[in-house]
Amino acid sequence: MEKEIKKVLVLGSGALKIGQAGEFDYSGSQALKALKEEGISSVLVNPNIATIQTSEGIADKVYFLPVNTYFVEEIIKKERPDGIL
Repeated sequence: MEKEIKKVLVLGSGALKIGQAGEFDYSGSQALKALKEEGISSVLVNPNIATIQTSEGIADKVYFLPVNTYFVEEIIKKERPDGIL
């Protein structure tokens, strides 16, 4: 029996060096758009407010927190996602 995926936690690109941000931001924002097209709710964790990923309407919910074990575990406990990207 397969479980229907309703909500996915997306680990954002976070803080990057100059020259890296574009590729990671683009791929993450495309993943979020694909989830939206499939009707899957998305929760994004990304401390970088200057990304496409964190723009209004891209993810259903955004946490502007560091992408580290502590914060990701706390968000998983609260949001209870069916998957993680």
